Amino acid sequence: MTASIAIFGSAFNPPSLGHKSVIERLTHFDKVILLPSFSHAWGKQMLDFDLRCQLVEAFIEDLAMDNLELSTLEKEIAIGDEAITTFAVLEALEQKYPAAHLTFVVGPDNFLNFAKFFKADEIMQRWQVLACPETVKVRSTQIREQIINNRKISHLTTNKVATMLSENKWYAN
Repeated sequence: MTASIAIFGSAFNPPSLGHKSVIERLTHFDKVILLPSFSHAWGKQMLDFDLRCQLVEAFIEDLAMDNLELSTLEKEIAIGDEAITTFAVLEALEQKYPAAHLTFVVGPDNFLNFAKFFKADEIMQRWQVLACPETVKVRSTQIREQIINNRKISHLTTNKVATMLSENKWYAN
């Protein structure tokens, strides 16, 4: 039987309840790979990659879903500070999982801009693309703003992520 794998790429800057609401709708996949951006294609400023990976690991622990996995693939295939394309990620994952059925999951913001993705037409031909908007309207930006303004974030993310962010003050400066 062919494994079905969903790839959910995001900055995860930091993981939010919006991300959680998307992930909870991917339970029918054998594996859901959470793929933090290493170098954002459109120049978005993000917390250090390794720190965001720590946050995603805590997020996965909080969600307690058996099919979730963190992938650092973008860092592994990166060349300098060049942006990593979705196309390159999917090709690398196809090599890693040659017998799997791959589905790239995009949120509403990326779906509306999907035509701007490198080789968007070829992505659509070679792999499945699933538009999956969040059902809980919490964005990472809100979490960062709350931290900067010394406000609570426990209602915007999971417990372990909120604790890590509060203790380390990574976005406070």
